[in-house]
Amino acid sequence: MTGICRAAVDAALGDNWDLAHRMVQDSTDPLACWIHAILHKMEGDAWNSRYWYGRSGGRRYEDFADPRAELEAVRAILIDTGTAPDKA
Repeated sequence: MTGICRAAVDAALGDNWDLAHRMVQDSTDPLACWIHAILHKMEGDAWNSRYWYGRSGGRRYEDFADPRAELEAVRAILIDTGTAPDKA
């Protein structure tokens, strides 16, 4: 799942919202749900975004004002846990 999450973050940061959304939309993994929440925040759908935050393991809509910065935070978590391509 972390590979999919990494790819979804990269797609979202590359302005490919649809691809990122397809990658995470069916997952129940908390990290994927967090990314899903951020994607809906990016599109301005606060209600749907908050729903997915509720499934993300304690993260909240209000934790980040800027969704791109939040995606960078997700990327940093993936790097720190050794699941991003920047780490061999």
